[in-house]
Amino acid sequence: MAESETGDKAGQASVKTALRVIEIMEIYAREGRSLTLTELAKLLGAPMSSCLGLIRTLASLGYLYETGRRQGYYPTSRLLNIAQRISRNDPLLERVQPVLETLRDATGETVIFGKLQDDGRVLYLEVRESQNPVRYTATPGELRDVHINSIGRAILGAMTDAARDAALAKVSFQPRTGRTVASREALEREIAMWQQQGWYPNFGESFPDLGAIAVPVEIGGAVYGMSVAGPIHRVESSVDPIVAALLRGQDALRT
Repeated sequence: MAESETGDKAGQASVKTALRVIEIMEIYAREGRSLTLTELAKLLGAPMSSCLGLIRTLASLGYLYETGRRQGYYPTSRLLNIAQRISRNDPLLERVQPVLETLRDATGETVIFGKLQDDGRVLYLEVRESQNPVRYTATPGELRDVHINSIGRAILGAMTDAARDAALAKVSFQPRTGRTVASREALEREIAMWQQQGWYPNFGESFPDLGAIAVPVEIGGAVYGMSVAGPIHRVESSVDPIVAALLRGQDALRT
């Protein structure tokens, strides 16, 4: 076997192992309980032998602990502590977070800050959830289709024509609801209108009951998006004050 082929296979195995570790942590977040090796292997869709090796490694590194003899494993707080240290030292989020909190308090709705990835999807970087019992819930790290997401639309609107053409070439325009924009041509017409008004809506196009309004934000030469999202009836009835609050936040991040 050629040396390059051996290296490629080793690299693929390393990537697969890394993905498995992330999947294990996501399973714990979803299940919210101690899990036995058998349960983990089933939820992971992996052989028991592979799962055992991963669990033993994570336990030896202090990321999992055995909750009782043969009762299963659960994550320690080590991963949380690492994530908190990373978050505290993020210069972008340190700048953005106070603005998001002010915007959340002013509108009473959930506020999201995100960017467009190279694969054409919107990545949520930070979220400040509404304190209203009935609210839109999101978490950092979630991914959304660019053409039916208010943040994605705001970023598309701030792009050059060439960059927007490249981004829209990756979109399939599959309908999500009865309101979903049906074609690239229709979206481009709407983007031209939204550029004139300065804000970008999503009223029931990604989820039937969700309303969201976003504006683009340029920081350090990169374009991000900031949105206010909530139940569609509340957002549609409060467009003017929400837009005003978003524009204040946009101005605050420009300075």
